[in-house]
Amino acid sequence: MATMNVMDAVVKVMEDEGVEVAFGVPGAAILPLYKAMSASGEIRHYSVRHEEGGTHAADGYTRVTGKVGINIGTSGPAGTNMITGLYTCQADSIPQICITGQAPTTVLHKEAFQAVDIVEIAKPVTKWAVQVKEPAQLVWTFREAFRIAQEGRPGPVLIDLPLDVQKSDIEVDFDPERGGRLSFQKPAANPNAIRQALEMILAAERPILMPGGGVNISDAADDLVELAEYLQVPVSPTYMGKGVINEDHALHVGTVGLQTQQRYANQALLESDLVVGVGNRWAERHTGDLDVYRGERKFVHIDIEPQQIGRVFRPDLGIVSDAKFALESMNSLVKDMTDQREPGEWVERVGELRSTMLRKMDFDDVPVKPQRVFKEMNEFFDEDTTFVTAIGLYQIFSGQFQKTYKPKHYLCCGQAGPLGWEVPACIGAKLGRPESTVVAVVGDYSFQFLMEELAVACQYKVPYVIVMINNAYMGLIRQSELNYDMNYAVDIGYEGPDSEYGIDNVKIMEATGAIGRRVKNPDEIQDALAWAVETSESEQVPVLVEVMAERETNAAMGLSIDKINEYEPIIDGVKEGAGHIVGGVPERD
Repeated sequence: MATMNVMDAVVKVMEDEGVEVAFGVPGAAILPLYKAMSASGEIRHYSVRHEEGGTHAADGYTRVTGKVGINIGTSGPAGTNMITGLYTCQADSIPQICITGQAPTTVLHKEAFQAVDIVEIAKPVTKWAVQVKEPAQLVWTFREAFRIAQEGRPGPVLIDLPLDVQKSDIEVDFDPERGGRLSFQKPAANPNAIRQALEMILAAERPILMPGGGVNISDAADDLVELAEYLQVPVSPTYMGKGVINEDHALHVGTVGLQTQQRYANQALLESDLVVGVGNRWAERHTGDLDVYRGERKFVHIDIEPQQIGRVFRPDLGIVSDAKFALESMNSLVKDMTDQREPGEWVERVGELRSTMLRKMDFDDVPVKPQRVFKEMNEFFDEDTTFVTAIGLYQIFSGQFQKTYKPKHYLCCGQAGPLGWEVPACIGAKLGRPESTVVAVVGDYSFQFLMEELAVACQYKVPYVIVMINNAYMGLIRQSELNYDMNYAVDIGYEGPDSEYGIDNVKIMEATGAIGRRVKNPDEIQDALAWAVETSESEQVPVLVEVMAERETNAAMGLSIDKINEYEPIIDGVKEGAGHIVGGVPERD
């Protein structure tokens, strides 16, 4: 009987699983797979400049499309370079399959070139890591990988392929539809538990719905808003839940937390008597001091992962369920339990907090204060814009001041927080949502971590806008050091092309084929944004708006949500977000 290379069968499986986009870096130990992919008419491959960049690009693609991301690399350092991306996907419940080449099985024990036990290295940051030593197992290993990545709480998988296994042949009559995809289940809520949760909401005087990233992942935003409007319950999304409800909606409370938060949201939580978390984690930067956060209020926690319930604190009611299934059940049952409600005193109180406990944004200072940058962005970009940001002081300002209106239109690597994430993640986001303007919000330090991926966007004509808040300083570290009486923050400015701001980021853009403009005055920001959007689309490249920011502006943050409100500084008679709290001690610029 005629035979075919087993990698041809693997590619057919990937096509059958719906793979349309793959990222990666070709290398000697993975070339059989690349040869098979070259014959595919369905999978488009994008060669990245770094394997970590490939994982983040696939991550961004998955966050906007819901499809399993694919990243490919050779043996040895290719796999170790993927670890940060795998960890990011595991932390944020993003389904991704990373495929690595490996030295032949006959020399794995002989310290072969670039042979490392990547399976053992990857196990702590994946749902499943496996090396395939038997060619006949490859087809079903890939089927299982797609199932595991998507079942329950989604997450990443790593498949390691020794070179000799990739070169093997199988019988030519392989048909991917014979056997087909493996089915997978997401848990549905116990009906009695749903009834109990609704009874607690109906009995509460000041309840809050708190959707997390799980609501975005399960496409349950409409169900969440339907429940909130029927019962007139205010909604406070977690940071990873941004976008599940339009931030101009009357029931939007804002985000609670120590860093990415609004003062009115923290105050609303402190006044609440019931919090219903849906697909959230109760992360430490959200809760802070648990005694303050929990207070006397009750908690319901709905999550797809049983081990997540009670991990941070024990709720009064725990419900294991996919977020969409739970919310659909609540919407169905609540209509038998009560008539649709009208806004009451609690909704009015939330509206009062939102209109009074605001932070100042309209600064005219030069260098520009970060708050002003987000004011201009909020006014310029429309509801269809997709924002991408990573970690740092600029991201904290983004969480405090930047508005979001639609699900999956604000992307952030929430728990892992790898610097540089947004530059490649924008590539994946734009490929997955080409009709949307994609905007990266970056700091100068984060930008430099993976700036080589700009060349990928230029090569493949993937346009997006980068808004850089450049203070030439590790601002978040500097702010933290105020509590430690030391100064190890890296001063990125040096005697170079610009003695105040160091690296010329506009020239970096130009060196890769991209385009940039530097802005020094707040009145110039909107014109620069308009130029960037038009230029990125017309030239089909990334375009940078580099805003020269005040070096030592601080963000309001602290150890406890009540202390942030209590110690918010007053400057010129106006409460504003340039101050911060370190260890409960008020500080000023």
